[in-house]
Amino acid sequence: MQLGGQTALKLAEKMQRYGIKIMGTQYEALDMAEDRERFSSLLRDLKIPYPKFAGVNTAEEAILTSRELGFPLLVRPSYVLGGQKMKIVINEDELEAQVLDILHNMPDNRILIDHFLDGAIEAESDSICDGEEVHHRHHGAHRAGRHPQRRQQRRATALRPEPAGDGADREPHEEDRAGLKTKGLVNIQFAIKDEVVYVIEANPRASRTVPFIAKAYGEPYVNWATKVMLGKAKVKDFPFKPKLEGYAIKVPVFSFDKFPDVDKSLGPEMKSTGEAIYFIKDLKDPFFRQVYGERSMYLSR
Repeated sequence: MQLGGQTALKLAEKMQRYGIKIMGTQYEALDMAEDRERFSSLLRDLKIPYPKFAGVNTAEEAILTSRELGFPLLVRPSYVLGGQKMKIVINEDELEAQVLDILHNMPDNRILIDHFLDGAIEAESDSICDGEEVHHRHHGAHRAGRHPQRRQQRRATALRPEPAGDGADREPHEEDRAGLKTKGLVNIQFAIKDEVVYVIEANPRASRTVPFIAKAYGEPYVNWATKVMLGKAKVKDFPFKPKLEGYAIKVPVFSFDKFPDVDKSLGPEMKSTGEAIYFIKDLKDPFFRQVYGERSMYLSR
């Protein structure tokens, strides 16, 4: 389930129903992570900071909710990947139009509304969890000035020589063990604002960044995770000795020249078709300065 993308996740419920054994993380954890409302409730119960949210079923409920949460808002359906049908809205007219669009195209999906932490910085981790211990690789990104609640795909991700270990990341990983009970790969996304680390979501599966981590650090990360999923090894059995010297930068690749009719405007929905990796000696490198300078975009009001 963890290596097959959206198709595998959609098959998980049927496999559970017919008694087919699932390796690694079980269906209940997969479903809790995909159901953004349930996951936010889990964070609340574990006292882990998260953006204010509410679930709605109608445009009328959405408008009433917006007056409690405050604009800007991120409006999204549950059970989707890649930012499908997700949008940042800044007033009631945009909110109503977005909710009606989701209800028209996805009538069975409950709609989740999050307060958008404008100006926050993203960090995320890809981890291997064996149900007892968690080993994580951290990487940070500036999503063009937009808070990381969903993929604004004009972003670059940076891996440093050693994972950050300042302690600010420990608490969110408690939900791996106490809440989701993952066994294998898990991706966790954070928003950092005013020195508070908010958890946006957790995906108990391989993210698009896992191959980047494996190549940058020279580690067989997926192989290790697979052994954990099969019950053949524990996190403590692996060396985790990254070979990275300097920094590795991942940048999105777009194919707009091959698809000229595609809307080129960037927002929460994923539009990149791949990634490129750049190795640099330090953060004084001109390439990094260019990427870093592109972060300063802001939501129009």
